[in-house]
Amino acid sequence: MKRPLQVTLLVLSGLGLLHASLFTDLSLRFVKEGMRPMLVASGVLLLVLGVAEAWSSQKPVSGDADGHGHGHGHGHGHDQDDGHGHDHSTVPRIAWLLFLPALSLLFYAPPALGAYTAAREAPKAVAEQRYFDPLPATSPIPLTLTQFTSRVQQDHKRDIGGRSVRMTGFVTPDKGADGWYLTRIIFTCCAADAQSVKVRIHGAAALPANTWVTVTGTWHPGGALGTSSAPAALDARTVKKVAKPVNAYTDALPLF
Repeated sequence: MKRPLQVTLLVLSGLGLLHASLFTDLSLRFVKEGMRPMLVASGVLLLVLGVAEAWSSQKPVSGDADGHGHGHGHGHGHDQDDGHGHDHSTVPRIAWLLFLPALSLLFYAPPALGAYTAAREAPKAVAEQRYFDPLPATSPIPLTLTQFTSRVQQDHKRDIGGRSVRMTGFVTPDKGADGWYLTRIIFTCCAADAQSVKVRIHGAAALPANTWVTVTGTWHPGGALGTSSAPAALDARTVKKVAKPVNAYTDALPLF
């Protein structure tokens, strides 16, 4: 690839990373919050490399003052042909594809993961937990979807039974079945390893897919509470639309 194009690609890539991670929150669609500093550092490094490449290309070639360098009569045309019929003066067509991800970071943000992804995968298995702290006396109790699922399926004291809880997530429709899912998508590292945690909602009409809501209700009976046979499900009392959180790819407590 010719030097001007190398410089352009480095600068565009650096600006794209800084745009996504430093000046906007777009990077949170792809990686965890803790990785933002590394993206910022990568963006700065690419910009520095681009500037260095542009500066070095302006320096005169070492050699004779007339710019002929060390060719001594046989260097002319060396960049054009390597003696085997391969012309290196033009950029390979496939190299232009390198500009697409750089430009997309600046001008086109791929859609965030949401209901489409969650509807096509099984819910994330919650980690085994043997001991649970007593639930607070407050009502409704703010819980994450993971905490609710763990309580329903693993708390042998069954403290969650009959208690009013409040959770926040986005709507994932369940086509062909009664009810819908309150959902969170969780990044372990980045979008490539995303997993979803879902709680089925009963007793309330589904809002459009990907709508962020806070749901208040009680556990929907089924199976044996405190065992794996108990469904992670809620009888909804209220469903309220809320703004999408900035860092949407964590299983956080309700927004209010």
